[in-house]
Amino acid sequence: MQTISRITDCRPSISSSTSDPFTARFGCGMPRGLRAQAQGMSWTDFVDRYSPSPSSGGLRLGSWSMTEGRAGLHDYDAILEFDGRTRAFRTSGPGPIGALTAVLHEAGRSIEILSFHQQPVTEGTATFVHCEHDGRRHWAMAISDRPTDSALRAVIAAANILTDR
Repeated sequence: MQTISRITDCRPSISSSTSDPFTARFGCGMPRGLRAQAQGMSWTDFVDRYSPSPSSGGLRLGSWSMTEGRAGLHDYDAILEFDGRTRAFRTSGPGPIGALTAVLHEAGRSIEILSFHQQPVTEGTATFVHCEHDGRRHWAMAISDRPTDSALRAVIAAANILTDR
């Protein structure tokens, strides 16, 4: 069952007693399951574990574009860099996240999004995804000035964490 939520009212924390690094930095909570895992971590350790840079994984989203399609669908073009090569993909779908998971499947990096959360933060939008691949589950996070970019980056981070070869 997929969970989708949007949490609001983030304010920088003035308390040093916060137990997770995201709340300490932004003053708002993370999804419960991730909050428990990140308890007591430093911000640097949290980012290393849940938001690895694209260069640290084998998969990088080189470009992403959308055009209006037919019947309420959009056409998406993506360039993925992985396994030392660059490959172009084209897919259609109602939204960018479904389209990206279809592209990842075609690239042999299938993941299932179990939970999706977005919230505004001082730096833009934070996206948290809880994903699964071959029975392994992991949270990933990304922050970007645009909500769609944040979501795409979080899904790529999850794919790198779960499907790194």
